[in-house]
Amino acid sequence: MTGYEPRPIDPAALGDLRATDDAGRPCRPFTADEGGHPLRCCLRGSEPGERIALVSYAPLRRWAAATGAIPGAYDEQGPVFVHAEACAGPDTDPERAGYPFSRPGALRTVRRYDAHGRIVGGRLLEIPAEEAKGFDAALDEAFADPEVVLVHVRAVEYGCFHFEVRRP
Repeated sequence: MTGYEPRPIDPAALGDLRATDDAGRPCRPFTADEGGHPLRCCLRGSEPGERIALVSYAPLRRWAAATGAIPGAYDEQGPVFVHAEACAGPDTDPERAGYPFSRPGALRTVRRYDAHGRIVGGRLLEIPAEEAKGFDAALDEAFADPEVVLVHVRAVEYGCFHFEVRRP
């Protein structure tokens, strides 16, 4: 169980990205040789043989467009894996709930944004053995600041976006 809702990329945004990504490049699907590519459409690792794509995604830009925020220089884009075709999205079984792409010892940034789309803090999280408790504590800390409306969790190794969490 998680204390917060990790959100995948919105289905409408996925439709756009599967045509042209946020860097203006056409989507180029491929068949995954190995499993484990972190799919941001359904928040799970890919399986061997699945059709996936690596696309450039600007999560804050898309959130800002929906909310009227103006993130300015904080508007980043980076690589994410998605299914090449529409999928069912994340597993909703509460028995399998957890924070995606989580493994003890992995490093994540937990970046906080205000309603204007500006960074108002962040922290490094080394995922502990009790993964959900570690994420819950980092997100509790983030949302303790009343200015924080949105949190992005990113991988330190590649800097890529993993998922977002919005203020409950």
